[in-house]
Amino acid sequence: MRMAALILGLMAALLTGTVSAATDERGPVTNLPLPRYVSMKAAEGNVRRGPSLTHRIDWIYTRRDMPLEITAEYGHWRRVRDSDGAGGWVHYSLLSGVRTVLVQQDMLELHGRPDEDAPVTAKLALGVVARLGKCDTAWCELSAGGYDGWAPKSALWGVAADEIRD
Repeated sequence: MRMAALILGLMAALLTGTVSAATDERGPVTNLPLPRYVSMKAAEGNVRRGPSLTHRIDWIYTRRDMPLEITAEYGHWRRVRDSDGAGGWVHYSLLSGVRTVLVQQDMLELHGRPDEDAPVTAKLALGVVARLGKCDTAWCELSAGGYDGWAPKSALWGVAADEIRD
């Protein structure tokens, strides 16, 4: 009984330490926060099993501006993950700091201001990649296909729930 309580206590301490360390974690190469969002700069990019050209290519991203989440760094390589949770290692030269998001709701309404009652300026289809602008606690400003407007943050992948952008 004591041993089980000791093990549970150690596991709780480890988990608590891991959670607080993860929120303040910085990349060893760039000193930028981990995880963080970026986008594909290239129209095509190999995703490898490990951080070098000798590692096998698992698949190829073929969508320029696709939002990705960087979860680790090693030299010139970044471990990324996409909206489906799939990931691997990509050379940093294929990535851009320009922020984009993936629309995760079909016919997502863009509003003229961050308010549900504001006029609708456009509707975006499921899977559209949009340029990310300002974000408050619940809304983000987007631009896609010549249209601009505000959308609920909860309908987007590529922006953290607590992220504020000016």
